[in-house]
Formats: sequence, structure tokens, C-alpha cells
Amino acid sequence: MNPTEPPVLAPRPSGPDQPVDDLRRQWLARATRLTGLTGWVGAAAGLAGLATPPEVRAAPGGLPSQIDHAGSSPEWEKLRERLFRNRPIVTGSDSLVQLVVPLRAAYGASVPVKIVSRIPQTAQRHLRRLTLLVDKNPSPVAATLELSLALGQADFETRLRVDEYGHMRVIAELDDGSLHAASRYVKVSGGCSAPPNRDRMHLIGQTQLRLPEGLRPAGQPSAAEVSVLHPNDTGFELNQVTVMYIPPHFVRAIRVAYDGERLFDLDCDFSVSENPTWRFHFLPRRDAGGRGIGRLTAEVDDTKDGHFRGALDLAAALADRTGSGERAL
Repeated sequence: MNPTEPPVLAPRPSGPDQPVDDLRRQWLARATRLTGLTGWVGAAAGLAGLATPPEVRAAPGGLPSQIDHAGSSPEWEKLRERLFRNRPIVTGSDSLVQLVVPLRAAYGASVPVKIVSRIPQTAQRHLRRLTLLVDKNPSPVAATLELSLALGQADFETRLRVDEYGHMRVIAELDDGSLHAASRYVKVSGGCSAPPNRDRMHLIGQTQLRLPEGLRPAGQPSAAEVSVLHPNDTGFELNQVTVMYIPPHFVRAIRVAYDGERLFDLDCDFSVSENPTWRFHFLPRRDAGGRGIGRLTAEVDDTKDGHFRGALDLAAALADRTGSGERAL
């Protein structure tokens, strides 16, 4: 057979499938007559072109060919009206908050997120509230944080679930009532229905605080982390054994304090990844010898009326780090 000629068509069948077969034959005949197309490869390309309307427009929220990190979405417009009404929101280079998120994440159920404040927490000017949104999640308001001056710096890190390609946003409210925002487009999906890890359910609610980097020099905010062992079930996950949906069960609130003084209050939902972890900053106090003192505490509530607590004594934690060979700043 000459490869530049189409194969001989089989005899036309009779019966109910004949109209479909006629249409298929017409398409094949037209494909072989397309200008500039030769051989079966050309015919296949022509047939693909015929199967597609000449003008194709993506649906709202579809996969964009050019990423617009600062773009809008129908979901965001509704959220903005509901949460902030017609209040102006500062964006771009003038915004005092920044959002750091990878364009492509390895796993939709655990997308790393970093919120960076461009100003320190001082009495003269500070961030009062942060709202973290994931436009296309079933519950788009992932977290709201009420902040205090004792943080020193309103930077946070956590991991979120992302259900569809779309924007993630943070809106910061300053002490003067002004709103500042940042957004990033994220190419990942399936985060709200990913199977959870259920290996340590007997330890659910275990709350830990730690100093991942020791203490910074006096007067500088130091990093700390609070972690809660919890599945944070979304209600959209399937039990792989029973093939039934797992009922929602997630951390609803985390309150962190330092020596009884509030650092931040967090309201959150299942958009936060399982085993929620939040990195934050605080201004540690020191004794006469310059050693960190005081006690970090965390109180946690979940949606099944679970109440959990965790605490960290700075002096003991720093002594452990020094004893294990780590450097205490």
C-alpha cells in the first residue's frame, strides 16, 4: 500500500449504525482533500482540526496559557464582596504583605505557603488580622489570624490543601483599618479528596511547640512552630477499606500565647493540611545572663469538641538543644 494514500474503506454496513458510519466516511474523505496535507498523518491532523470548532474559548477558571498571579476569579469577587464589601485593597508593590507559594506543588494536599509582612509589629504600625483564601476550595476561607504586637514580626508558614488550579490569596488588615493583599496562582489539584494518613489516630490532638532555629539575638523576633497531630478530615476523602466518605473532622482553632500574653488566635478549617503546623515569630524575654526564659503555650479545639494543649519551656528547650550539640543563639 502506498503510505500517501488512505486505506481502502470497508463495505458500508447496514442497520442502525449506518448514519454514524456515513458521517465518519465523509470526514475521512474531506480530511484527505485538505490542502497541504498528505499521507495518513496529514489526514489525521486534518480530521482533528475538523472535530474542533474554529473558535474555542476557555471556560471561566479554566487553565490559562499565561499565568496572572494578580488576576481575579468569580469566586474571589464573591468573597471580596462578602468579607470586605467595597473597601479598597492595596495590591502589587505597594502592598505591605507578600505571599510565597510554588507555582507547581508536588502534592495538592500539602502545598507550602509563606506569608511575609513588610513591616515589623510596632505600636506605631502593625498588622492586626490576616485572612488566607484558596479561591476554588470547597471552603475557600482557609484561615483567619488575629495578631498581637508580641509577635514582633507577622510572618507565618503553613501547608494548605488546594482542590483545583486557581489563586491563593492573603489579605492583611492594618491597625489603621487599611487592607493590603497578595495573591499567587497555583497549579495543583485534588488536595481536598486525597486519602489521609491514619496510622496514628490514637495520638490525635497531640500538640507540640518547638524552636526550630533556637533564639535569635536579643531584640530580634525568633521563630517557633506549633504542630497538632490531627487528620484534618475534609469530608471529601474516601476510606480505602469501606469505600465510604470519611466524616469531616478538623482543627477549628489554635490559640498561642507567651507567658500568658496572646501571640495570635487562629480560626481555620479543612483547607489546612493534615497535622496542621504553623511557624510564627515572637519576642522572647531573657534573664540577666541573656538566656531565653518563659513559656509558650497552645490551646487547640477541633470540630468534635476535642480540646488539646501543648507547652514549651524556653529554658529547658534551649538546654536540650545545647546538650545535643546544637547552637543556642
